[in-house]
Amino acid sequence: MNTKTLGVDFISFEDFKAIQSGYNQISLNEISKQQILTSQQNVAKIVASGQTVYGINTGFGPLCDTKISEEETRQLQHNLLISHAVGVGNPIKKEISKTMLLAKAHALSKGFSGVTLEVVERILLMVEKDIIPVVPEKGSVGASGDLAPLSHLFLPLIGEGKVWEGEQIISTKEALAKHNLQPLHLSAKEGLGLINGTQFILSHALHGLKKFEYLLNLADVAGALSLEAYEGSPSPFKAELHQIRAFKGTVLVAERMRKLLADSGIAYSHQNCGRVQDPYSLRCIPQVHGASRNAFFHLQELAEIELNSVTDNPIVISEEEAISGGNFHGQPLAMALDYATVAASELGNISDRRQYLLIEGKYGLPKLLTESSGLNSGFMIPQYTSAALCTENKTLCFPASADSIPTSLGQEDHVSMGSISGRKFNQVLDNVERILAIELMYACQGLEFRRPKQTSPYLEQVFAAVRQVCPKLEDDRLIGDDINNIIDLLQTEKFQELIMKF
Repeated sequence: MNTKTLGVDFISFEDFKAIQSGYNQISLNEISKQQILTSQQNVAKIVASGQTVYGINTGFGPLCDTKISEEETRQLQHNLLISHAVGVGNPIKKEISKTMLLAKAHALSKGFSGVTLEVVERILLMVEKDIIPVVPEKGSVGASGDLAPLSHLFLPLIGEGKVWEGEQIISTKEALAKHNLQPLHLSAKEGLGLINGTQFILSHALHGLKKFEYLLNLADVAGALSLEAYEGSPSPFKAELHQIRAFKGTVLVAERMRKLLADSGIAYSHQNCGRVQDPYSLRCIPQVHGASRNAFFHLQELAEIELNSVTDNPIVISEEEAISGGNFHGQPLAMALDYATVAASELGNISDRRQYLLIEGKYGLPKLLTESSGLNSGFMIPQYTSAALCTENKTLCFPASADSIPTSLGQEDHVSMGSISGRKFNQVLDNVERILAIELMYACQGLEFRRPKQTSPYLEQVFAAVRQVCPKLEDDRLIGDDINNIIDLLQTEKFQELIMKF
């Protein structure tokens, strides 16, 4: 098991996944502790010097010109958290709140935020003891960072707010009592250091990226199964074609399709048939899935930069200087999240078209994938569900980052809306997972009509896994149960390992 040192080591997307899965650990060492202590001492010296520095001894936002006395700085930080915790809506997922804690701890440990070591250690203790704050999903405009969500995230430090206990929600006071912990009293700059930043946007990006990566692989698998069920041609995946238009994602998907179809008896059986070419949803899998992969790569690169950045304000450089800037602005991730949302939605759009091909009744497949249509509706209606999910995704593709509403009496006159981008990204991904579940159901049914011919050994493994939860449809039954069973299958660790195998 590897250990990543907060505030010192670069934490990659792969590191994040390993930490989330429990394979890697995080910790503070003497270097990170000294960075935190030095920054906190710089803040203390600034306060003692009497110089006016935003957020340390002034009010916030439009109150930046209001000087706060040294005696009032502690109350100022307490008031900041309770006044900014105004989020509404359902709680975000517990694991996303936990990622927010870890991301903030990493940023604070770099030594530019002026918080005490006690605060960072309490954040890590909350993670260790599974005291994870309840954070409402709505209320952030993505600048000056994620103020409302981060305020809710850190209310438990001062004994306020609510936390998760398992899957239940309890008061922070109850949780602290169970663990014999006392609320902290924040010092100058600590409240602002905690609630300025992009950790809500970032954590939604990281969790979305993890699911997006899986769905990209799953889309390739579903597409390959559909191609085999349709007896489509594998020739559009040849390397020679993609070497002359070598987009990274396209080349990768074409290579994956060749591997997925390797040693397929079905492909071999019709290699000399008279069909000239397939519809785009099969023929252009590398180009379409590949474009979505390019968006994944772009967002991954930006999310890694953000994960290893300091995004609060002001940034404490030394005991003489604290820079009031805009590192909290969410636009760098907001725009990329909107792009990734469109890219994820496209995986669903092309999957829905492949489903339609399989129920048309062409090339040896029965209409609606049932041999007794009329009495039976067969697989007519699941494609309706897929179509509905695709259209819902399209409505979620409007770029939130294209909008801005001034806040803070005009002091914060351009905002990113990146928190909305992050939430929409994850909503679309959930819908794509359901669309691909329907395609897998269709493709496996289609393969039944190609027996005794076999697809590739790998795809036969996927077929067998789906068949364990969704047997061949002979006569009409509750297909909705089959869809939900496949969705549940897609979320199991064993099946995900199979899909991520190569």
